[in-house]
Amino acid sequence: MKIKISTKPIYYSSLIVLLLLGLTIHTTIVLPQRDHLTPQIIKGKMVWEEHNCIGCHTLLGEGAYFAPELSNVYERRGGSQGGIYFIKAWLKAMPTNIPGRRQMPQFNLTEDELNALIAFLKWTSEINTFSWPPSEKG
Repeated sequence: MKIKISTKPIYYSSLIVLLLLGLTIHTTIVLPQRDHLTPQIIKGKMVWEEHNCIGCHTLLGEGAYFAPELSNVYERRGGSQGGIYFIKAWLKAMPTNIPGRRQMPQFNLTEDELNALIAFLKWTSEINTFSWPPSEKG
């Protein structure tokens, strides 16, 4: 009695393993070239997390919808021509105490923390989001 063994499962399994191996190698080569995270950007992300900014704001569509989307705030507020100054002044001026408006708390960030947070927001604004958020206003 002769048993017929199909080689198709072995062939397809080998093909899938090779494909996954190729994608893994490609990812390990491409990712370090794509993300240029400086220590200041990393510190800005830590400031973002320590002060729970995502509890009110969204970033790249993730987070709460109580306050504006901030993934494009750097560009929206002047970019390299004024984004840094606007964001610093805005954060230092909080709360504005304007009646009827939602108020952002004063976090009393140091100059180093402000610069790091702005570097993080600038880095975020440079991510290719394929036109997200759909509104320029955030």
